[in-house]
Amino acid sequence: MEAVRILASLHTPMARTVRIALWGGGRGRCLRLNRLCSAAFAQRATMVKTPEYDKLDVYFNDDGGSGRFRGVSAGGSPQMAAIFRSWIEPIRDQHIVAVSGGDQFRPTASPGGTDSSAFSWIGLNGIGFQQDGLEYGTRTHHSNADTYDRVQKDDVMQSSMIEAWFAWNAATRAEMLPRIPTPAPDPAAKSHE
Repeated sequence: MEAVRILASLHTPMARTVRIALWGGGRGRCLRLNRLCSAAFAQRATMVKTPEYDKLDVYFNDDGGSGRFRGVSAGGSPQMAAIFRSWIEPIRDQHIVAVSGGDQFRPTASPGGTDSSAFSWIGLNGIGFQQDGLEYGTRTHHSNADTYDRVQKDDVMQSSMIEAWFAWNAATRAEMLPRIPTPAPDPAAKSHE
């Protein structure tokens, strides 16, 4: 949400629309997100694309709780890795330094684990940021301790700025980001949709 506030404060036109989605509900949200992606973009079983499929450039995912952004996944695309490295260079002082997953494409076998996988599973760019773990795996991860008082203000400020920077760069590029390969239809995928 803070990233969108930063973008709105710029009062700068962008070539593409930036949308925000807030998910809730722990692991149950993964099933709902899979259904949303199937209805809005393509059912994995048939890979029949909706008109919206080719309009989505990228889905940036912040799913690691509090903690500074340290890196970003390139989704297995060497071209996207090069683009992301160029975006990181001017903001290196924010301590985001890594671009991972840019050497070899590995298709998403099934959705789950993180929200971006519902997008990459159907061939859309689902990109996740890597963050400092803090208490995410030991205390706050989808628990009743995952509350606002656990949020680190400086970390949220840093990650919001970086997410706004990535969204702005994606929305102002002359062309859309390189797309990961579109998977073949998988009739067995019905169990996830």
